[in-house]
Amino acid sequence: MPAYVTLGSNQIENARAFYDELMAEIGWQPLFEHGSGGRVYGDGNTMFGIVGPFNQQPATAGNGTMIGFALGSAEAVNRFHAKILELGGSDEGAPGPRGPEGQTYMAYARDLDGNKICALCFG
Repeated sequence: MPAYVTLGSNQIENARAFYDELMAEIGWQPLFEHGSGGRVYGDGNTMFGIVGPFNQQPATAGNGTMIGFALGSAEAVNRFHAKILELGGSDEGAPGPRGPEGQTYMAYARDLDGNKICALCFG
C-alpha cells in the first residue's frame, strides 16, 4: 500500500475547497499545508495531497493515472461519488458491481483538474 499519493492542480484554491469537502465525506482530515499552496489529508495510515507541481509547470492529469479510495460499504461509495459530482467533478462510471462475478463495488469520477478518482469497496 502506498504511503501517500499527490495530484497536481492548476486551480489550487478551488482544488482545496473541493478536496476539503470530499475528504471530509470519508473522514479524512487535513494534516498540513503543502508549500505549493496545496493541502495534505490523511486517515492515520495513508496521506493524499493536492499540490501545485514542484517544477512550476502546469499540472496535467496523467493518462492512465488513477487514485482509488477503499471505503467500507457500497453506500459510502455512492455518497463519495455523489459528493464529487455535487462539487463540480464529472462522472466517469456510475457506482455498481465490477470485476469477475461483481465482487467489487466501484465508482469513477474526475476532479476539477481532470484527475481520475475511484471509490471502491470489496465484498
